[in-house]
Amino acid sequence: MKEIKTENIRNIGIMAHIDAGKTTTTERILFYSGENHRIGEVDNGEATMDWMEQEQDRGITITSAATTCYWKNRQINIIDTPGHVDFTAEVERSLRVLDGAVGVFCAVGGVEPQSETVWRQANTYNVPRLAFINKMDRLGADFFAAVEDIKTKLSENPVPLFIPVGKESNFEGVIDLIKMKMVVFDPSTEGRDYSYRDIPDKIKEEAENWHEKLIDSVASFSDEITELYCSGGEIPEEKIIQVLHRCVLERSLLPVFCGSSLKNTGVQCLLDGIVDLLPSPDEIPPAVGISVKKEEEVKIENDPKAPPLGLVFKIQYDREAGPLCFVRVYSGIFRSRTAVMNITKKKKERINRILRMHSNKPEEMDELHCGDIGVIVGFKDAQTGDTIGSEGAQVLLEKMQFPVPVISVAIEPSTASDQDKLKKSLEILSSEDPTFTWKEDEETGQTVISGMGELHLDVLVSRLTKELKVNCRIGNPQVTYRESITKTSEFTQTFSKVIAGKENNAQLTLRLSPLEQKSGNVYVNLVSSKIMPKNFFDAIERGVKNSFGSGIKLGYETCDMKVELVDVKYDELTASEFAFEACAATCFDAAAQEAEPVLMEPVMNVVIVVPSQYVGDTISSLTARGGLVSSMETRPSADHIIAQAPLAKLFGYSTALRSSTQGRGTFSMEFSHYSKSIAKFHS
Repeated sequence: MKEIKTENIRNIGIMAHIDAGKTTTTERILFYSGENHRIGEVDNGEATMDWMEQEQDRGITITSAATTCYWKNRQINIIDTPGHVDFTAEVERSLRVLDGAVGVFCAVGGVEPQSETVWRQANTYNVPRLAFINKMDRLGADFFAAVEDIKTKLSENPVPLFIPVGKESNFEGVIDLIKMKMVVFDPSTEGRDYSYRDIPDKIKEEAENWHEKLIDSVASFSDEITELYCSGGEIPEEKIIQVLHRCVLERSLLPVFCGSSLKNTGVQCLLDGIVDLLPSPDEIPPAVGISVKKEEEVKIENDPKAPPLGLVFKIQYDREAGPLCFVRVYSGIFRSRTAVMNITKKKKERINRILRMHSNKPEEMDELHCGDIGVIVGFKDAQTGDTIGSEGAQVLLEKMQFPVPVISVAIEPSTASDQDKLKKSLEILSSEDPTFTWKEDEETGQTVISGMGELHLDVLVSRLTKELKVNCRIGNPQVTYRESITKTSEFTQTFSKVIAGKENNAQLTLRLSPLEQKSGNVYVNLVSSKIMPKNFFDAIERGVKNSFGSGIKLGYETCDMKVELVDVKYDELTASEFAFEACAATCFDAAAQEAEPVLMEPVMNVVIVVPSQYVGDTISSLTARGGLVSSMETRPSADHIIAQAPLAKLFGYSTALRSSTQGRGTFSMEFSHYSKSIAKFHS
């Protein structure tokens, strides 16, 4: 195993819209860096990063695979994230722990809807990025239109470092605008060998224009380059790269690369960009956590001598080893065969083994240093988002937030003997995927699983039956509704019970009021903390928050409502935590019934891509399903219709769209918000 200093580590993610070529690009990176001895193709189901059977069958990325390779004595930890909107949580948790990312864009489609979604997610975590415009060999490829798309749709400042020579079937190679040379890749060695040549006369003028634009962009961030430029002096390559590196860290410029991963062109140039321009763990701002002891914010420096601290950002179940916990280490060193503290769960865990993952092939390690990403085997209770570290210096890293599941199906075992196996398998899947939930309906006895979309649940059910070998039957998809209120109400509740000869009394007043869409549920205590001990206030909060989950009339979770604790009557002789928790729950129910409760249904953001001749029919069929079109974009290849529609009306829409557009229309959807449902409460 190579010993690599922290400044030579790059933790990067490959992110993009579905089918932009992320996995193909990652396969080339592994091949050219010597990690793979041959190229695996997505279309053949042989991609290293798409190691799951489901991924190979469908030709899409489902889980964020992690791998490590080496380029120019730099260690690159790569996470290849999914592009499909149903697996957005995989992108979210990967971006949380990355120091840099490469956005892959299709030269034909440009910035597509899911590209915008993942870009917004990366903005949330302020991740420095590079852009790679892929598929320059495809019919309709337009590098400069894609660059303009990045500028207008993502509000970035793109600066091409390479431009293509030719396009579509005439795509020959790329021009390095810093070296001012053409880079040609040898097809006989699958692009492994490449050479620099003089720029052909036919494109020389265009290359000089783009070189001027590059120098102009860089000069605006460096007085030294400005002086050299104005005096006509030669500007050293190292100086340009140095300024670009700083601009990437500040996110003031977005360097743009181009090529065709499938045709083995331009990937080594991107690799150079990753090691030269993206930051090492030493260069990013310190992570921020909360000290458990002092309850104050602390900065976590990337220091190997500090107490160990890491974040579990992904869990993958292995049949033999058990849970594989993917960990990003922020400080200190984790060593195998030692005990650590799960600070989130307040439990001790043991590190049995530490692995470096090469896709799904492990390499044994003794230590995992700060700034690195690896896999810890041996944790029993860890979940995605848990902080692990030293018992003596407990710091809690910010938890990850995931979108709510919006679609459910009932699932039942084929035989009674499969019941326990089904439960264990559902626990495994929900520990791996935070957006997958399951529960047993107390009234019907059914087990209900919930996820982000039809494809998401389809993949999970396939994993249950094929991978985990559970025999089960599946119901039809159902919408996961929510309940809310439409007016403010206030209610006073008294609780009094004698249990085991002891009085348990409580009295409190709650005020419920509706909030705006996407606000979530809010609990506020307006009562002075001096009235009674803190544990009784905690009991009231527990009672209210448990009621959020159990609903008002139909048992669906509540959303977008505010609950205020207005008044409390406390008698220290008869008060109990149980009494206040039960009193809060019954008071919530009574107040919610008076606040005119309503059923809320999930509304989805929908993007439909169809050839222009089908636009009229597509809009008509969408509005017939209750959809509202908000905008349209005309592209050379197809038109994009952007709309919102209730999820309940979108079941089976994919099939209907394909049949009405002769198989040429596609659509994707993601959750937007909950809105008042047309369906009424039924008795």
